[in-house]
Amino acid sequence: MKLLRLAPENTKFPFMRFRRVSYPFSAVLSLIAVALFVFKGMNFGIDFAGGTVIELRAKSGAAEVGTLRTLGEGLQLGDIEVQAFGNPADATLRFGLQPGGDVAQQAAVERVRGAVGGYYDLRRVEVVGPRVSNELVQSGTLGVVLSIIAVLTYLWFRFEWQFAIGAVIATMHDLLLTVGFFSITQLEFNTTSIAAILTIVGYSLNETVVVLDRIRENMRKYKKLPTAQMVDMSINAVLPRTIMTATTVMLALFALVAFGGQVIRSFSVAMIWGIFVATYSSIFICSPMLIYLGLRNEDADKAAHKHETERKADAAVSAREDVAEAPVSAPPKSAEKTPAPSRKTSGKRAKTRPA
Repeated sequence: MKLLRLAPENTKFPFMRFRRVSYPFSAVLSLIAVALFVFKGMNFGIDFAGGTVIELRAKSGAAEVGTLRTLGEGLQLGDIEVQAFGNPADATLRFGLQPGGDVAQQAAVERVRGAVGGYYDLRRVEVVGPRVSNELVQSGTLGVVLSIIAVLTYLWFRFEWQFAIGAVIATMHDLLLTVGFFSITQLEFNTTSIAAILTIVGYSLNETVVVLDRIRENMRKYKKLPTAQMVDMSINAVLPRTIMTATTVMLALFALVAFGGQVIRSFSVAMIWGIFVATYSSIFICSPMLIYLGLRNEDADKAAHKHETERKADAAVSAREDVAEAPVSAPPKSAEKTPAPSRKTSGKRAKTRPA
């Protein structure tokens, strides 16, 4: 049975020719992402910005999440999050801090009670203040940083130091562009978004390790091949696998965006962007960094240097031979005829005829 292939085999695309373009392009995008984060900021959700969490239980039957979300949006309390949990009759409703302090927040709770009190019992009302949200921000950031450090420490011992630095730069590139994506799109940034960032980091490192492992394998196999050609060969070798993996993940994420609802929309959209960026960075950021960091195949460099020296020496010898073999003008011909060679006489003396 013929297998499905999304990319042709034995491709010879020169990826390393674009490294002089990909690095300035990525540097500009990273600076834009940092500027957006500093000046525009993030659209923090209730988990990070603070708000109120109300736990509901349906008086009869199961909790209707869609109906609760419609009722909450009709109250005009800002962003509303409704999630089912536990048994089918339980659900949580969350909304952000209201302008006006505690009085406005209690008034919003009463408005929710009046809208859903006929069908649901309010079992628990909890207000998340700014102090708790700041602790969540710090804990989430610390979790992301520690997970990245742990994985990159493994790469440092698993590969050469050039490989580890390339993986670090590619991962930081993916994080910056993902944060910039959240800032420019103003998607709600909550604890689900933290999970999306950690998933993107894991996917990016996985793609990077696949490419680096093939590069290291080809370094041992093709010792006389220049570094740029060896990196191109390695990327082309794993290109069908990379395209197949990215395509299957994208299909699942598009399904989540279309049918997953508002609760996981920020997670799904961020993951689509992250898969694209991670695939790009593993090819155009991490791999060229090995060349800039001086990862050289010594045998290939010596062979190339020897070939260049021999070529220059042959050119110099050819130039000297051309000068030595230049045509010389022929001497002028003599006007006198060259005397004919005398005939050889026989050893016997000729007899004289008497007169």
